[in-house]
Amino acid sequence: MSEAKVVAGKATPRGRFPHVKVAGDFVYVSGTSSRRPDNTIVGADVDAFGTTTLDIRAQTREVLENIKDILASVGATLSDVVQVTSYLVNMNDFGGYNEVYGRYFDETGPTRTTVAVHQLPHPHLVIEIQAVAFAPRNRADA
Repeated sequence: MSEAKVVAGKATPRGRFPHVKVAGDFVYVSGTSSRRPDNTIVGADVDAFGTTTLDIRAQTREVLENIKDILASVGATLSDVVQVTSYLVNMNDFGGYNEVYGRYFDETGPTRTTVAVHQLPHPHLVIEIQAVAFAPRNRADA
């Protein structure tokens, strides 16, 4: 069984790809940001003078909440996640990212790789996360 979909109520992907794809018992979540459906970005504030403040903690929390919602759309949860790859624009944000991540997962959670990238698809994004979950359709066999 294979199912791919764009999830209603989430920011439209900035390309021709789904938010999530289910292949057998595996669930693949595309790189997810803190972008809202109206294209504003959680954790990015610009004041009247154009000064921009980017909050890694707020963005990390929103990314993980978005992933949680995307997983729920196919009957999976964060506890089903087995692997995470996180992309940070600035490794100086690692501490704040790690702090928030630790509220969602512990040492029994998914394996994780965190890498620095030059940039993400919007200059106000400081983090993007992709995830893989194992969510057997017949949970009794898991």
